Amino acid sequence: MAVAIQCRGLRKTYEGKVEAVRGLDLTINMGECFGLLGPNGAGKTTTIEILEGLLEPTSGQVEVLGKTWQSDERELRERLGISLQETRLSEKLTVRETLQLFSSFYRHPTPVETVLDELSLQEKKDALVGKLSGGQKQRLAVATALVANPRILFLDEPTTGLDPQSRRQLWDIIRQFQQRNGTVLLTTHYMDEAERLCDRIAIIDHGQIIAEGTPAELIERLSGHHVVEFAIADGNGADGHPWDKLPGVQSVRSDDGVFSLRVHEPHETIPALLAELQRQRAQLVHLTTRQASLEDVFVQLTGRHLREE
Repeated sequence: MAVAIQCRGLRKTYEGKVEAVRGLDLTINMGECFGLLGPNGAGKTTTIEILEGLLEPTSGQVEVLGKTWQSDERELRERLGISLQETRLSEKLTVRETLQLFSSFYRHPTPVETVLDELSLQEKKDALVGKLSGGQKQRLAVATALVANPRILFLDEPTTGLDPQSRRQLWDIIRQFQQRNGTVLLTTHYMDEAERLCDRIAIIDHGQIIAEGTPAELIERLSGHHVVEFAIADGNGADGHPWDKLPGVQSVRSDDGVFSLRVHEPHETIPALLAELQRQRAQLVHLTTRQASLEDVFVQLTGRHLREE
């Protein structure tokens, strides 16, 4: 499979002291949607900015479409579309004028009318940017990236703050781009979004990739199949109980009084849990079971939720 982005031994050190990226290796294939996830301060943004050619690495090699930023910057700029988390556009221009401006930056852009159709912006093409809704502005930001007629699309948290309908519209746009053999590098704070869109995911923490694979592979490898969650009234002392001794339990996590048991066979674990609670004369106030998710993997690996500040 052809490689879209590859980096080896990537390092970035600030002021000779702070290591934001520590020897990172990464390969992204053509035509896939690749998710790069990580908590705040993990080195994710630094890594992306190096791949986009906005930062110089301290050391290591970076190739994008088989080319390097040192020798092929102009050609690479023609082939990349970048949508930042917060894009500041002139509010006094119309939607069409904005796209015409961005189109003028490239030798072989996608026709503005085509992009307006794809992003469902035809009805707003003569509206001022300052009059658009949040979802429309976000679609316009993605449109400014797509008008470049790129082969690789960088999307930094493209759906943050959007309503569910606007989020799904952007998901459809991303899938359509992929169907044309486009490659997407996506960052997101929504785990369900990563699970739905990404063919593969890398989780980065402390400047290194700590897990990589398809969402299904990561869940299977690191989190088991199911999670049993429960809470008991007046849970004093429950934190010290060896819940991991129950049959089928792989790991235990406590979060605000709710216990999460990672298990492979909930039909074995739940009866044993109920029997133990009855033995303790503990009052059960909450019990659910669900499929393990990418969020569970992330918490297990990093010790925090992705959306924690």
